[in-house]
Amino acid sequence: MERSTFPLNAWYAAAYDVEVRRVLLARRICNKPIVLYRKEDGTAAALADACWHRLVPLSLGRLEGDKVICGYHGLEFDDTGRCVYMPSQHTINPSACVKSYPIAEKHRFIWIWPGDPALADPALIPDLHWNDDPDWVADGKLIEVNCDYRLVVDNLMDLTHETFVHGTSIGDRAVAEAPFVATHNEKFAVVTRWMERIDPPPFWKKQYGKPGKVDRWQIIRFEAPCTIAIDVGVAAAGTGAPQGDRSRGVNGYVLNTITPATDRTCLYFWAFARNYDIRNQARTHELREGVAGVFSEDEAVLEAQQRAIETNPDHVFYNLNIDAGSMWARKLIDRMIDAESQLTRAAAE
Repeated sequence: MERSTFPLNAWYAAAYDVEVRRVLLARRICNKPIVLYRKEDGTAAALADACWHRLVPLSLGRLEGDKVICGYHGLEFDDTGRCVYMPSQHTINPSACVKSYPIAEKHRFIWIWPGDPALADPALIPDLHWNDDPDWVADGKLIEVNCDYRLVVDNLMDLTHETFVHGTSIGDRAVAEAPFVATHNEKFAVVTRWMERIDPPPFWKKQYGKPGKVDRWQIIRFEAPCTIAIDVGVAAAGTGAPQGDRSRGVNGYVLNTITPATDRTCLYFWAFARNYDIRNQARTHELREGVAGVFSEDEAVLEAQQRAIETNPDHVFYNLNIDAGSMWARKLIDRMIDAESQLTRAAAE
């Protein structure tokens, strides 16, 4: 049996909250077809997107009240997945149900737990609080990327690629040359990089809005299995930012959570949050579109990498010093997968 590339016992972002409405939304999460919708009370629900009767996707049907009606033969399912109506008969087969999934709404995302429902603790939802913190303003998008979700994790854990992929916006030679520190524990991997007394790259020069050298930081925190919050910013050189005083600069967070759709595709949810000029909606829009342009460059590289991997399935990758963060991230993912496999074997014995 082929080893899984992702754990199931985890919270995965399935949609931005505004995407889930009083209509049926089809998504694939961890190789599972899922249909999302909001009930009349405004809460979200998630069912397996396959009718019990003939496996036709329920997302091809319609929502009536809180019932999902199959668009093929009219079977009706409630939010628990139980069939509550069958056409042309009074007795409902007691086995007529579809899987329902634990679902939660937090940090402007709809989260789904595709694994054991008994383990779905909302306290385990990754921390992306900057996305709805009143002291910050954030906006972002969803990118559907044709690659293994772990390639996106690799990309975000090693930002030296900014120098070469994003040289006209956020990248400069200082990113590739600056020293960094990689740390980890049982759940997190962190890469910290400071670039002191440098000229800011175009993106940060515009955000900072002042002349002169800056101290720039990138503090990348990976939370297993697939969420990365990157603390970024610049401050006037020599004003104490590395020691904790960022008052003479601008601070942002790049929020990322990557959901495996299939073994070779993923849903990449991102947002850029800032704590300066937070009431300027024009700036929020400009930043969202600017960052979207940056990430489109990543998308092209990652999809090309995926195609090359599929063409060369036996190729062994060699790691450089810059891969320390991504290596630890992958180890944490593998530990989750291994622990889950052990639970599955123990339950079967």
